[in-house]
Amino acid sequence: MKKILGMGAALVDVLYSVDDAWVKASGSEKGGMTLIDEKKSQAWLAEVKNPVLVPGGSACNTIVGLSKLGAHTAFIAKIGHDELGKRFETHLSDSHVESKLLYSEKPTGSVLAAVTPDAQRTMFTYLGASDDLDVDDIQDSLFQNNVSVFYIEGYRAYNGPCFKKALQLAKKNGVTTVVDFGAFSVVKDCRALFDNLFEEKLIDIIIANEDEALAYTGKTEEEALAVLASKSSIAVVKLGKRGALISKDGKVTSVDAEQVNAIDTTGAGDLWAAGFLFAYLEGEPLSVCGRLASLVASEVVQVMGPQIPEEGWFRIRRFFR
Repeated sequence: MKKILGMGAALVDVLYSVDDAWVKASGSEKGGMTLIDEKKSQAWLAEVKNPVLVPGGSACNTIVGLSKLGAHTAFIAKIGHDELGKRFETHLSDSHVESKLLYSEKPTGSVLAAVTPDAQRTMFTYLGASDDLDVDDIQDSLFQNNVSVFYIEGYRAYNGPCFKKALQLAKKNGVTTVVDFGAFSVVKDCRALFDNLFEEKLIDIIIANEDEALAYTGKTEEEALAVLASKSSIAVVKLGKRGALISKDGKVTSVDAEQVNAIDTTGAGDLWAAGFLFAYLEGEPLSVCGRLASLVASEVVQVMGPQIPEEGWFRIRRFFR
């Protein structure tokens, strides 16, 4: 059976509700991602009242979603020898994801996800143990044994050598590579790396939302899609409530979003990618890939956090089967 390998940060999401004034006072750009150190992470965690704790991380959310849909999956990251690390391991096991987890002496990473009333989330990430995943941990064997797709989150681009080596080994082993930019802040910070990866043709499928596409290309929607499509085999620009645009071989497919009452967009892009890639692996046309992606994303935005309840997965499977 074909396997999808994911690589990203092993993080536990700490979700809590705030207002726009809180985000402004934090000094961060609304909807973006800011890296913080352990001291600030611990201080904010102590202040948060009634948080929702959910094991995740961008690529992990995607891989778990793929597993829920029926794909054979594996995930590599680093965790600490602590309770959050144990919670993360259990999450993978319960989700039937093959664990490739490694260990660090640092604490397991966490994400403080501040959710505003418009369902937007602004993230403050302490990478912790995840930051210790390095080039020596990335070996040929990871991309063998029926691995057909390698999915890596853009957040890992802050460790450029590790990010690039993983893509190089994937391509060397004939594995399709998929990169999700992750956040416009990542694109701005790691622009030179992404330029190099595209130049060396290490990215087969690129997934971006409209803010990330704008940050990379300086253009909007269709024009941004055209730029990304010129650098990859398949390019996706997600447009939130307006759906998505997908380009392959010069043909653009437009996909509508499901109209639902969104209360939290945490994990929406991650689960969109899960739906898209599952249908892609099944050999479905891009219109169906986008349709399933939108359906999966629509379920996760109706709950707090990046995990879809079982009744939601039931509705999704009923559509696809």
